[in-house]
This record gives sequence, structure tokens and C-alpha cells, in this order.
Amino acid sequence: MGMMIAALLVMIVIGVPIAVALAGSSLLFLLVGSWTGEVTTPVITVIHRMVNGVDSFPLLAVPFFIMAGNLMNSSGITKQIYDFAVAAVGWLKGGLGHVNVAGSVIFAGMSGTAVADAGGIGTIEIKAMRDHGYGTKLAVGLTAASSTIGPIIPPSLPLVIYGVVANASINALFVAGIIPGLIMAVVLSGTVVIYAHRYGIGRDASFKLSRLGWSFVNAFLPLLTPAIIIGGMSFGLFTPTEAAVFACAYALLLSVVIHRVFNVVLMARGQRPRYSVLSMRQFIRVTMDTIETTAVVLFIVAGASIFGWVLTTTRTTDALGEWIITYAANPVTFLILINIFLLIVGCFMETIAAITILTPVLLPVAVQLGIDPVHFGIIMVLNLMIGLLTPPVGMVLYVLKRVANISLEECMRACAPWLVPLLLVLVLITFVPETVLWLPRFLKELGYL
Repeated sequence: MGMMIAALLVMIVIGVPIAVALAGSSLLFLLVGSWTGEVTTPVITVIHRMVNGVDSFPLLAVPFFIMAGNLMNSSGITKQIYDFAVAAVGWLKGGLGHVNVAGSVIFAGMSGTAVADAGGIGTIEIKAMRDHGYGTKLAVGLTAASSTIGPIIPPSLPLVIYGVVANASINALFVAGIIPGLIMAVVLSGTVVIYAHRYGIGRDASFKLSRLGWSFVNAFLPLLTPAIIIGGMSFGLFTPTEAAVFACAYALLLSVVIHRVFNVVLMARGQRPRYSVLSMRQFIRVTMDTIETTAVVLFIVAGASIFGWVLTTTRTTDALGEWIITYAANPVTFLILINIFLLIVGCFMETIAAITILTPVLLPVAVQLGIDPVHFGIIMVLNLMIGLLTPPVGMVLYVLKRVANISLEECMRACAPWLVPLLLVLVLITFVPETVLWLPRFLKELGYL
């Protein structure tokens, strides 16, 4: 077993893709074990377990949520959301900072991934903040921090993966992420206020009720997306997978049909069309991007599936659980150690891989110590989201490096101060479980979960 883990670490260090490293180290373990007679499992089991790992109905939500986010980024829907956020909070001190946070909260209810947020609405936010005199460091750091809200507020791709691996209710996980996501938004906006007073940042827009009303009407249909998704799942109208299909179909309806109709109406009134209509070329590009991203995610899930299966069948997870309990005999100590561990893991491992590998190992110990699986899932995902802002594997760093056209070192320095408010939120949701569990319990009592 030590050989398998050592092989995995060596492959990761030399740059082998994480999915190949997971499957390859597992295959190596089975091959060597069969030669020495210590393992009787056929090598063909690698293929069977990888196939079984992705043969899950909830995982169908993955490509549809990815595609929904890509469609909204490509069809100008993110611009409508941004304009509404400007009208709603741009008049506050540090206006575009608050807009940055509000835009991410709204877009979080549509995309489900931090990278989509950073690469989509983040592109608009950074350009606008620069044009209004905000420093690149502030613009990039805040955009990175606010993008981590995406996988916490539902729908969330990492929570779907966690729910599948942990056999936990995805509906409950989605609902549980609402309050922590809003707390993140409040804390980040509070940090913006501190920056605004410290550096004398003023307002970027005057409050006009007419402008707010018009931008709300303009963004009303996109704003319905998270409400319909969350409401539909809470009231049992559709499953998370069906919600993902709906989000994708709704994004197509907006970007192809509704925007075209709006443009026709504007031209009939003698005005210029101002809504982006998704072209066939754009649709093909979005489809190919979705296929590529989905293939990467599911390949990681498949590789982690065989790796986790080997750990389980060799009782390594049981031994590791017993070892953890000897050093963390109570929930508080366990959560402190796990937070530190996950923060370190997030620096070096991709989010989906970390969830699929570590959940089968850590969750049984957490449950044994009386920690709710839903609470543990939110803690795990937030830890790994913070890891997206840290080198060497932080994907958000690389996305914003390209978007802002700055060096990786500058991007890292920009993000570093914003780790503080995120860590404060992590401490809060870790040691005040009701911030996570109150809403799902309340809806369950009402019969909606």
C-alpha cells in the first residue's frame, strides 16, 4: 500500500495528470501484488471499478451545469447580471467592489464552479474596476475571493460530486450551502468597506430608482434561474440532475430565442439591438468546451474510484480512521486537524480529485464522532475552494492571471490578503454547525426535503 501512495505522489510531482496518476498507481499496486501473490484481485478490475465509478445518475448533472455556465458566459447573460449589480449596490462606498461580490452571488446560482465565475463575470468585473481607477491588485484579489462563492451557493458541481461519493442528499447539500454562501458575501463586502475607508475609495454610481428598475427588468429572466433551481428541488419538482438539465435548457432559451425576440422588438421601435444572440459557431464552441471539461472531471472521478476502492478493500481507510481517532478523540480537535489538512491538500490537489479520494477516508471518522455528513461536506468544499487561490495548483490563479494579463506572482500577492476573510468564514461554519444545518433542517420539518 505504501508503494501505491508513493507512486501516486511521484506521478503528481513529475506532472502526470491526476486522473492518470490515480488509476496508474492503483494498477501498479494490483500488478505487483499479483506477481508477489499478495493480491488475488484480477487486473481487469481497474476497468470495471472505473466504469462503475462514473455509472451514477446524479453525475449526469455535471455536464449540464458546466454547459449552463458556458452558455451564460457566451451569450451576454453575465453582462445583464453585472449591470443589475451595479444599479443595486454600485452607489455604496467602494461601489464596484460590492458589485463584484453581488455579481458572483447571483452568478453562483447558475454556474456552480469557481473557475466559470472567475473566467466569466470576473472578466467584466476586473475590466470595470480597472477603468474606474481601482488597482489591479484589489480587482484581482476580490474577484478571486468572490469566485469561491460559486461552489457554495447552489447549484454546485463539487457538492454534486461529494453527494455521490458520500451517498448524501444532494438536495440537502444544496440548501445547506445557501447561508454559508451569503455569509461569505457579507464578510467580503465588509472587507470592501474596510478597503474603501482605508484608501478613500468613493462611490461608482449614483442611486437611481429608474436605473435599478430597468436593470432588474433587463436581468429578470436570468435572475429567475437560481430561484427556479433551488425552489424546484426544495419543493420536490425535480431532482438535482433534472435541475441541471433545466438550467441548460433555460440558458439556451434565453440566449437563442428570448434575446432574438427582444432584438426584434427593439428594431421594430427603431432602436439598435443590444442583446447577444448565441450563434451556431458559439454553440459549437460551448459544446466542445463542455465536453472537454466534463471528460476531465469524469476521468478524475473514475481514477479516484479505483484508488478509493483499493484503499477500502485493503482496509487502509479503517486503519487510517483508527489512527486519526487516536489523535482526535473529540469533534473539535478532529475538525481543527481536518481543516488544516484540507487547506494543505487544496494547495496541491484538484478539487474533484480531493473530494473523491478523501471523502471515503474522512467521512466515516467524522460520522463516528457525531459530525453531520452535510456539515462535513460544506466544510470540505470551502476548504478546497480556498485552495483554488493558493499555488501551485490553484486554478483560479491561472484563470485570473490570463484574464488580468499579469504574472502568476502578482496574482498570488493580490489574492493573499483575501484569504483572511475566507478563513474567518471557514472557522465560523466549522464551529457553528447551525450556519449550515439550520435551513435544511427547517425545510425538512416542513416536508420540503
